[in-house]
Amino acid sequence: MARVALVTGGTRGIGAAIAKALHAEGREVAATYGGNDEAAKAFTDETGIAAYRWPVGEYDACRNGVAQVEGDIGPVDILVNNAGITRDAPFHRMTPAQWSEVIETNLTGVFNMTHAVWPGMRERRFGRVITISSINGQKGQFAQANYAAAKAGDIGFTKALAQEGARAGITVNVVAPGYVDTDMMKGVKPEVMDDVILPAIPVGRLGRTKEIARCVAFLASDEAGFVTGSTLSANGGQYMC
Repeated sequence: MARVALVTGGTRGIGAAIAKALHAEGREVAATYGGNDEAAKAFTDETGIAAYRWPVGEYDACRNGVAQVEGDIGPVDILVNNAGITRDAPFHRMTPAQWSEVIETNLTGVFNMTHAVWPGMRERRFGRVITISSINGQKGQFAQANYAAAKAGDIGFTKALAQEGARAGITVNVVAPGYVDTDMMKGVKPEVMDDVILPAIPVGRLGRTKEIARCVAFLASDEAGFVTGSTLSANGGQYMC
């Protein structure tokens, strides 16, 4: 029987590429999204992958959403914590709301989703938890104290939880992308892209969503059972740690 994968923020960008890659490998896949109904419908129409709407920052919504997915498709064996937002501002201008919204989605959301699937994974003695962090959680970034803190927290969460899951057959890992060619990057001014971003990437280009998806697909595989607590950096050589 095919393993079930649940990808948060899975109807657009990197999340959509991950959902498609796992589906192509024969997984039963479900995707969540936060609010763009039109994009979610287009994604489902294109792929046949069911999309479910709930805010990952709300604990009860995650618990109830996972229960619905498991009732519709089956127990979740693979969780990809991809949902994330930005609320960028220099720290002296950052509001408590901008801080809280990012921490709630990008860090607390990882706790909420993982907590909902963890008991079942422990009972079945198999699980794959993969969280999408960021290069900026590793090196920091101007005007992203909230985002960098949350993404760095995801890495710490992963290292701790990996130690708890190891003997239960559950691996817990991170993929930390650099700059990837998504809709978010299309809003960057050409002069910033050409003069600031691309020169800082040794391979000389943005990442592709499919490249990030392949990293996740490997970590989600049965063959990756000896890899846990790790951070796979996919950033074109921009930051090496």
